[in-house]
Amino acid sequence: MQQRIKPCSICGAFTETDPCYICSNPLRDRSLLCVVEQPLDVQIIEASREFQGLFHVLGGVISPLDGIGPEQLSIGKLLEKVKSENITEVIIATNPTVEGDTTALYLQRVLADTGVKISRLASGLPVGGDLEYADKLTLARSFRGRTTF
Repeated sequence: MQQRIKPCSICGAFTETDPCYICSNPLRDRSLLCVVEQPLDVQIIEASREFQGLFHVLGGVISPLDGIGPEQLSIGKLLEKVKSENITEVIIATNPTVEGDTTALYLQRVLADTGVKISRLASGLPVGGDLEYADKLTLARSFRGRTTF
């Protein structure tokens, strides 16, 4: 089984067939591209059944302390994809960590002149969570990312 699992040549997600079932599905919205850190993130987002676009796996995050810079990630391939395909929105879904935020900001700068809409997943309080257990950063992000209802 493990011998058959490999990264998809298009998005980088783990798959037994190349291209993966997401990239080869003609019903997916090919104008939306969700950028994630790792292949497992694709499966987590897929399980939510909320996103119907395509994915791009970076293969990590920018982390100077670990010796990982932009050149170690698949950012060049992302830029090629955005420029050559009909992508209208790139959704950055990196984790809300220092490294994830740094990577998101870097991607925002790299993609700024492509003309595509760039968005970031909202972060904040979890469903069922209590305010008394929220840290200051999560609470601050919750206020900044609030929506009208």
